[in-house]
Parts: sequence; structure tokens; C-alpha cells
Amino acid sequence: MHERSKRGHAINVECWRLDAPERTAVIASFDGGCPALVHFGARLPAGENLEMLARLSIPNVAGAQLDALVPMTLLPNAMDGWQGNPGIKLVADPVPRLRLAGVDTADDGLSLVARIDGATHLAIALSLDPATGLLTVCLLPERADAGWLAAAIPVPPLMGRIIDHGGRWCGEFARQETRFLTGRHVRESHEGRTGHAHFPGVVLATDACGEDTGECLGVTMAWSGGHRLVAEEASDGRRQVQFGFADGLSALPRTVVVGWSDTGFSGLSRAMQAHVRANLPKKVARPVHFNCWEGVYFHHSVEELQEIATLVAGLGAERFVLDDGWFKGRNDDTSSLGDWTVDQVKYPAGLHPLVSHIRSLGMEFGIWFEPEMVNTDSDLYRAHPDWVLGPADQPSGRGQFVLDLTRPGVTDHLFGVIAAFLDEYPATYIKWDHNRILTGGGPAQTSALYGLLDRLNAAYPHVEIESCASGGGRIDFGVLQRTTRVWLSDSNDALERLRMQFEASRWLPPEVQGSHVGPRVCHSSGRTLSMAFRAWVAAFRHMGIEMDPRELTPDETDTLKAVIAWYKTNRDFLFSAAHGRIETDDPQVFAERFVAPDQTRFVVSCGQAGASAQIAMRPLVITGLDPDAIYDLRLVAPTVIPRALNQNDASGLASGGAVQLSGAALAAGRLRLPNAFPETMTVIEGRRIDKPRETDR
Repeated sequence: MHERSKRGHAINVECWRLDAPERTAVIASFDGGCPALVHFGARLPAGENLEMLARLSIPNVAGAQLDALVPMTLLPNAMDGWQGNPGIKLVADPVPRLRLAGVDTADDGLSLVARIDGATHLAIALSLDPATGLLTVCLLPERADAGWLAAAIPVPPLMGRIIDHGGRWCGEFARQETRFLTGRHVRESHEGRTGHAHFPGVVLATDACGEDTGECLGVTMAWSGGHRLVAEEASDGRRQVQFGFADGLSALPRTVVVGWSDTGFSGLSRAMQAHVRANLPKKVARPVHFNCWEGVYFHHSVEELQEIATLVAGLGAERFVLDDGWFKGRNDDTSSLGDWTVDQVKYPAGLHPLVSHIRSLGMEFGIWFEPEMVNTDSDLYRAHPDWVLGPADQPSGRGQFVLDLTRPGVTDHLFGVIAAFLDEYPATYIKWDHNRILTGGGPAQTSALYGLLDRLNAAYPHVEIESCASGGGRIDFGVLQRTTRVWLSDSNDALERLRMQFEASRWLPPEVQGSHVGPRVCHSSGRTLSMAFRAWVAAFRHMGIEMDPRELTPDETDTLKAVIAWYKTNRDFLFSAAHGRIETDDPQVFAERFVAPDQTRFVVSCGQAGASAQIAMRPLVITGLDPDAIYDLRLVAPTVIPRALNQNDASGLASGGAVQLSGAALAAGRLRLPNAFPETMTVIEGRRIDKPRETDR
């Protein structure tokens, strides 16, 4: 329809809508211009006036502004009068005019084509997932000279909080929060990979938003290379979020995933977790890992590794992963990267005796590779010094350099050496490491990595791949379309892990987060932590062991075996349950809930990091249950409850008894767990019962 503005210009508005069971996205084009996302959130009724909705997205013109009505399109730019951060900048033409050239519709998506300067085309594909309610926006440029290309996602006006994650090596997923002010909040990673400090996701929230109530919007870029986030408030009050490539020109797609929740942060994270699960390259079990790295480092002895394998199999391990140090000449981190053949000094008969022993114990076999890297002291470098990415005088990192995956022959070579290993040895798992930032290299490097991973997944569908980059240096929705697990951090410190895992769950399902029971004295922090705490922190993610098991005392052995047995019994439940974080109003407590889809069962993990300011544990609010049902609650490990802090056990729960509460009472915050020492985990399980029964005292 046409409507005449105050200045006399006829405005034509064309609208489209996408619907999921609980979500609606509305896209509009004004006067045939580049489309705009004018609504994404709660589902709108069938009779909604979409044209009026679109018109109301444009502020009225005030003094000292352009006469034209300026929409915030999916690719806003100055030629249309937009004065904020543009969605597109071209090297040859920094202010292109975009016009709508065509629209194709499908049940769950739209494909819109924008025309740049009457010739070159840019496709914008939008799809709304009916299962998760998430909106995917993908930009598909035809030309490669975009200095900046990013879809503008509008932010609802009451969402003034900006929440993202910083961090560092051994300290990933550090939550940080700021607010919208006039201007730009910018986060950038120029590492050529995602980066320890730059998970490419941001949450925008209202002041009242908590874990289970309030509105929030989440945006993440499905990309494993350098990236840039812009969260901006224009002078007229409109807000936007953009994610794009940080470095380099490219015609590669840019994809963002957008979620909206009116059930708080946990509602948003459940949708994001479901998206990751649905897009993993293969469905896999989650066997208990043993990784030998912090047990032996580069010291590989067949006899010792066989002894260790026997011990960890007895603990309940189901997969043995041979880490760095197995290949030709690799005795420290200064040489041999790139020479992916078995070291004949350490393994005169190859890996066959060790692998046969591992498999005879009922365990699978996994292997460590760092394919993208090379040492100058290696046969590969001596044969192909030209394969190194970046300038000749660049600094090394961890004594190594990066291979330029875009050079002819490089990915073919890497596929060949990995395939040769997998053809000879029955490995079911690759720990794929990446231990330095890139010097040079742009989006094409990441695209070449994706191609190599896709090729390996297709050729070896039975082999899982973990994304590790000195821990959490490459974690994002792009790499998780090609790998089934991420190594969240090189820190096996359970206290650090408690926080990191809690925050990472805002985006990642628990089962894709690798978490290992490390040595008694943590190698990255020097901290000494109890076996019970170390084991329980790992048991709520993809559990593993990473230590020399010969250090274990009999008590530690018994505790670890018991927790591993619990994990194996409950992992299918944990990794299919609705996961959410529990607000405690206590910065020392990290609590999470896992609720069965049919609401018949739940498990709560409650980690006490340090001493609380108050004497008593604050009651927990547990949502997501049937309010009319009665649940029988019991501590999973009552022996860890300190008697000195729980002398008046009014409910009997701290003494190993059971209590019954309704789902309504649990949602009202009526469950008070026993008081806990710092660096301990309390685990409680609830099962639905038909009626209350006598408390087991």
C-alpha cells in the first residue's frame, strides 16, 4: 500500500512473515529498498496489520535530520540516510544503494535478493526453525570486495543490557556486562580463530530479565575465524547488533543465529543448545574419556601406557585418547609438528600393541592431531617452507607456525596423512588441536578448514572430532557443525571449571563440553582439590579423566569409580533433559537443573565455590516441573555433607533422608539444601510420586 508522508513522498510497504509455533518474524521492504527485520519475538495473530507494524518501526523525522523516513534495514547504509554503523561497505563503492530485486518464499524461510548498483546481487536468506524458534540470517554476497558485511539485527527498546564473554587461556567464558549508550560497543577477534576471549555471541536483556523470567535476545555468529561485534544505539534511540568478519575480503556467507526468549536467560539457552544438538555432524554416545596428556605429557612408554590403560579401564573409562608425543621425533614442543607418522623409537612395533591392549580392555581408541601447524624442525617444513601462513619474519607461537590451508596441495596432504592413520588404526576419535593464533590469513583460511573437516567427516563417519585450541580458543556454532565436542579450557581446575561450564551453558549443551577429572594438584593453577569435587564437576558435562591414575589413593579410587558409575547410568537423562541455571543470589554458588521432558524426574547440581556471605544456604528456586505433582527428593551423595555446618537437620535431608515437595513449592523456592563447605558439590535428585510418603529418616 501507498501512504503519503508529511513531505509528500509516497511510501510503498511490502511485508512478509515467518511463523514458528511460538515465534514470528516480520520482514518489510520500504519503497522497494533493502528489506528490514521489523519484528522478531512473540508469535503475532494471523490478522496482524504487518504494514502498520512496519511503518511504526521508523521514527518520525525531527529537526536537524534528513527529510526522508529512514528504516534500519538488514543492511543499513549511508546512501539510504542511515547514520549509524553500516551493514555493508564496499572497497570500490563505500556507500552502495541497495534495491530489492526478488523474493522467494518457503514454509520456513525467505530468500531475498538485493541488487547493488543495478548489477551485482546479494542474497539474504532467512529461516525460522519451528523446533527451536530461532531465526537464522545468512548473507550470500556475489562479489568479494566487501570490506564489511553484516546483517543488522534490531534490538527491542527495553533491552538495555549487553552481556557477552571475555576471558583468557585457562579462564574462558568470563561473563561481562555493560549497557547501551549512544554509540558503539565493539568486540573484535583478530586471531584468525574464534579466540579465548571472544566467543562470538551477545545477549541483550531487559533490566528485569533473570534466568527464568523476563525478555532477552541472543545473537551469535556461526564462524570460527576473526570476527567483529557491533552493538550500537543511534542518536534516535534505535539499537542494532551486527556480526561480521574482522579481517579480509570475501564472498563467503555470513550467518548469524538469533533467539528471543520471554522466559529468561535459561529459555534462550535451551533454544541455543537445541540448535547446536540438531546441527552436530553426527549423533554420538558420550563415553567416559581418559586422556593421557596431564598423566605423561611427552614421556611415552608402551609398558607404562598399557599399565595406565588397565587402571583407567578399572575406573570405568570407555575411551583412551593418546595425546601429543606419539609421532616421529616428538619429545617436546619445539619439533616434529607436521610429521604425522608413529615414532619408531617410542613405538618400535607401531601403536598396534598399545591399541590392541586398549581395545582388549573394552575401551575405544582416540588420537591427538594438530594438523594446521608445523615446526621448522620437521620434515614437512624442510620440504615445504612455502606452506607457512604469514610473513617469513613473523614470531612463532609455542615454537610453531600455521600452515596456509588455502595453498594448493595443503589440505590434500593433511587429509592424506590423517586418512592413512585412520586406515591403519581403529581410532574412533580425533582430538583436533590448534595451539597458536594466526599471523595473517583471513576468512579463506577458515573456509579451507571447514572443507577439510567436512571431507574427513564424510570419509570416516564413525570417527568423532573434538575442537581444541589451547582449550577454548575455537568454540562457536560454525565449528560445532563439523565437530561433536569442544575442549572448553586447558584448565582442569574444578573450581575454575565450575564457573566456566556454568557460563558456557548459555550457548552450549552440556554434552558437547569436555570436562576431565584432573590431578590432585592442578597443573594449571597449583590448587589442591578433593576428588569428590573434581569428579562431580566433570560428571555434569562430557566426563573424562586426565591424570596419572597411579597417584590415586584407595579412597580417591572409590570416589571416582562411584561418580563415573553415576555418570554412566545418568548421562542419557542429563543430555536429553531441559537444562537451566538456577539463580541463587549468592556469587559463591553455581547451581543448575536438569528436568526430564515429561517432568517425572530432575537432578540439581549445586557447586559451592567459596564461603558465602550468609551462614545458611539460600533456598533454591527450581522451575520447569509439574506444579501439581509431588516429587521425592534425595541427596545423591549424602556422605559429603559436613556435619559441623548442619547440626540442626530439621528436614532430615542432610542425614540422607528424603523429603517430598510439589512442583509448585519447588518453583516457589521452598527447597533448602544442606550447608556446604567451599569447593564442594551437592547433588540432589527428584522423582515424581503419586502421593507423599513418610520421610525416610
